[in-house]
Amino acid sequence: MSLRNQNQLDQEAHQQQYFRPSCLPALNLRFNFEFFDQFGENYYNQIQLPAELTKTPEDTVVNYFSILREAENLYVRSCGSVGNAKTPYPIAYNLFSNALRDKVHYEDFINSFAGIGHISLIKLCRLPGEEELRFFNELETIHGFKETAAEFFGYSYGFMELSFEGNGYRINDIQQLSEDFLCAPYHLWQHNAESVVDVKYGDWCKLIKKRYPTVKQGYVKNIYVLGTDGAYYCFLFFTLTNGTDVEIAQFRKMNDGKWKLLKMNPDECIAE
Repeated sequence: MSLRNQNQLDQEAHQQQYFRPSCLPALNLRFNFEFFDQFGENYYNQIQLPAELTKTPEDTVVNYFSILREAENLYVRSCGSVGNAKTPYPIAYNLFSNALRDKVHYEDFINSFAGIGHISLIKLCRLPGEEELRFFNELETIHGFKETAAEFFGYSYGFMELSFEGNGYRINDIQQLSEDFLCAPYHLWQHNAESVVDVKYGDWCKLIKKRYPTVKQGYVKNIYVLGTDGAYYCFLFFTLTNGTDVEIAQFRKMNDGKWKLLKMNPDECIAE
């Protein structure tokens, strides 16, 4: 293959990886319009959730986004009502723990969806660790803006922490970060898992003796390395819709052959 053809293939792969939106199916499709009838137009503190909505941590997360799927907090639109309008918000707010509701008031909760008219949950994975109930998610949202009548797709990823409260699992913490589609692929090495491992754990921490080929399955990347200390390590990354790899966890292979979850901070290596 000529160098020109190889460069063209590399360029095409770059364009497809970083500048194309997701085609993944939505995971939050559990409820229809009839589901919301049982709650009427009640305020959030007048709503009693069915116990089955929070039976497992996975149920709580998927049901939360299923309730919010067709919620809208758009600016004035000429086409009339959109989806379930604002009916879902007080229901979804009840999936928050008491502690989180004390921290995030109901009005602030609604305002956090300003400009959003539809939500699709496209990625969901429980994070490793036995002590904490934490989930990774990625959302595809439809936004409307004051300046134009058109809508636009946006993507974000986040982490949710759950705890058992009352008769089920509630959301105890939630963080959502917008995805960048331009700066990362043009300027940042931090968006690429292999570069992150090479720089942070190789150059900074002097931990890597050999890095093996990346094992990729769907949006999950596992990068295995042989450490300078003779131990084997695995670095877990999730790939976002914008092509960026997000580091999720690190593991070290123990003498018994099992992988132990670590909490390494490579920034400390260059701070010394």
